[in-house]
Amino acid sequence: MIAEKHLLGLEGYPAENINAIIETAFRFREVLERPIKKVPSLQGKTIVNLFYEDSTRTRISFELAQKRLSADTINFSAAGDSILGRATTTSRFPGYANKLSFNESFII
Repeated sequence: MIAEKHLLGLEGYPAENINAIIETAFRFREVLERPIKKVPSLQGKTIVNLFYEDSTRTRISFELAQKRLSADTINFSAAGDSILGRATTTSRFPGYANKLSFNESFII
């Protein structure tokens, strides 16, 4: 298991972590060759994404990866409503109010 939460560059990153990432990628390559391209890693979890800028390619990439891990996804865009307005709206849904984070995807 990799202890670091973010990968921002390879300088100073432990070789064993890089190898673990590569090995995981090869295992997922096998999953993509199956007729049903899903694994139950995040089954029963919901991932909420907040996108500050519209990017169809990024949103679809995130959502596809999350669905292949069997997660449910909710996508927000920062365009239009204020972030505070969106937080207020989502606070009305049980289980979501105290989980909102505005700088990355997170799992509920």
